[in-house]
Amino acid sequence: MSAALSGGFAEAPVQASHAFRAALSVLAQPGEIRALHGAVPPAPLSVAAGVLVLTLCDGTTPLHLAGAADCEAVRDWITFHCGAPLVSAERAMFALGDWPALQPLHRFSIGQPDYPDRATTLIVELTQLEAEGAALRGPGIAGVAYLSLPEVAAFQANRAQFPLGFDCFFTCGTHIAALPRSTHVEAV
Repeated sequence: MSAALSGGFAEAPVQASHAFRAALSVLAQPGEIRALHGAVPPAPLSVAAGVLVLTLCDGTTPLHLAGAADCEAVRDWITFHCGAPLVSAERAMFALGDWPALQPLHRFSIGQPDYPDRATTLIVELTQLEAEGAALRGPGIAGVAYLSLPEVAAFQANRAQFPLGFDCFFTCGTHIAALPRSTHVEAV
């Protein structure tokens, strides 16, 4: 069997609903880290990134692959399992890659004043994801939370554009966290 045909959800409705709930939970509570399971995407994608793509993307969801994620194995896997159209950064609703590959960030939509929801959501693959590092404050956070972000300045600049700006999911292995544009980020 071709590698593109394997590694998807075995029980798509159940697994996608559990993953969707986890994705909403980490967006609502920045700094929370949760586990995602159920898919085995091809390298270099993490399990969490693969599960997130299968859950959030379909044939009407333009996806941009950046850096190492933009390879034949990943493109074929996504095409077979969810049919998301693969597009340039400027046209993407979702963008997937590691932090350096996603640069420069100004290529991605930050929404429009009348439609801030039309911003690109970034799925950032990290080598570590821990509840330490930058301090997070704002909606969904009781006091302060901490998260190992790839940098601080870009997220401070993103917050300054609120209600416009991008939202981020961070993935590492089987773990996921998120940083919505409404979160205040401070270096520690």
